[in-house]
Amino acid sequence: MEEFNCPVGLTTGIIGGKWKPLILFYLQGKTLRFSELHQRIPKTTKKMLTQRLRELESDGIIRRKVYAQVPPRVEYSLTRHGQSLRPLLELMSAWGRRHRTRHTGN
Repeated sequence: MEEFNCPVGLTTGIIGGKWKPLILFYLQGKTLRFSELHQRIPKTTKKMLTQRLRELESDGIIRRKVYAQVPPRVEYSLTRHGQSLRPLLELMSAWGRRHRTRHTGN
């Protein structure tokens, strides 16, 4: 793909969009179940959250661990590759805090 010739295009192609950065932010240093992620990102549908989690897993950014129990328990965490995004997520978070009032009025 042509946009992947640009490093920013590659990065946004993998972690861009409305929900993926939020998923990654909440998984920093944590392992969360699907329901816990959905509670933190309530404006996403379960279908959309599932799709984004699958995409991130396919790209090697997150790990999905399924426990053989009834009902099944599924946990998500960042892989080592996903952990390499932490500095970027921290910069995005700091930028958002600094400029929140300009963009939201809060």
